[in-house]
Amino acid sequence: MAANLYKNQSENITKTWLLMSVFFVLIIFLGWFASYYFNDPIILYFAVFFSIAMNIFSYWNSASLVLKISGAKLASKEKYYDLYTLTENLSITAGLPMPKLYVIEDSVPNAFATGRDKKHAVVAVTTGLLQILEKNELEGVIAHELAHIGNRDILLQTVVVVLVGLVTMLADIFFRMTFFGGRDKDSGKAGGILLIIGIVLMVLSPIIATIIKLMISRKREFLADSTGALLTRYPEGLASALEKISGFSRGKKMKKANHATAHMFFTSPFGEHGKKKVSFINKLFATHPPVEQRIAKLRGLELQ
Repeated sequence: MAANLYKNQSENITKTWLLMSVFFVLIIFLGWFASYYFNDPIILYFAVFFSIAMNIFSYWNSASLVLKISGAKLASKEKYYDLYTLTENLSITAGLPMPKLYVIEDSVPNAFATGRDKKHAVVAVTTGLLQILEKNELEGVIAHELAHIGNRDILLQTVVVVLVGLVTMLADIFFRMTFFGGRDKDSGKAGGILLIIGIVLMVLSPIIATIIKLMISRKREFLADSTGALLTRYPEGLASALEKISGFSRGKKMKKANHATAHMFFTSPFGEHGKKKVSFINKLFATHPPVEQRIAKLRGLELQ
């Protein structure tokens, strides 16, 4: 039975916020445990302060940093008139301000959206994307990126990246304090048990945090596909674009592919791997859901 578009959107939103809740619980628990183990609440206070500071910095500077990393250049309306008018029309349909448009000189087709909010949003596309897609396919991709803006994914993804960094930092602090000073070594059996628990947390927390980040990223891709299809009223355009991009990108890596920003792109900037069987570990740490699943969901949607 074909999935209903609105039900698909609602389920993805619920799952995303559930994962975010788990993320925050993990951070709070890790900070609390470290402060309890060392009997020093300053650790937790510092973690909270650092988290707030990093979020503020990321909020104001994330877009410029991502654009610099990717090598994107501002696109002029004269040179990229078709892209500009297409994006403008879709923005009006979506009820969103027109985002700034950037172009990346790269033959590998891809795109991403960034910015702190819808009024300061940016959409960047590669020259390869503009070269290989038909108009309805390009509309599907741009609608997908506008969906990220409308769904506030651009801010959510920034927060998630900061939280992963915070978890890693807390784990590192705990490691250093455990082995280079801290709690009294004569704390007995209970202290030994806490030490074991702490080491397990230290090792697993960054891994768990990274997995949660990637799970959120994959959920938001499905949601953006659904929202983009609703915007264009033509899911086949986006499905066809995914097929074409996947085939062209197989085994090809973008010039400035970066693991820190990979989850923001339309498809993985490190290239698709074809339809061969992918291991469970690779699936777990994938930045994007399998293209075949995204296409199947799009072609199974009911627009009502």
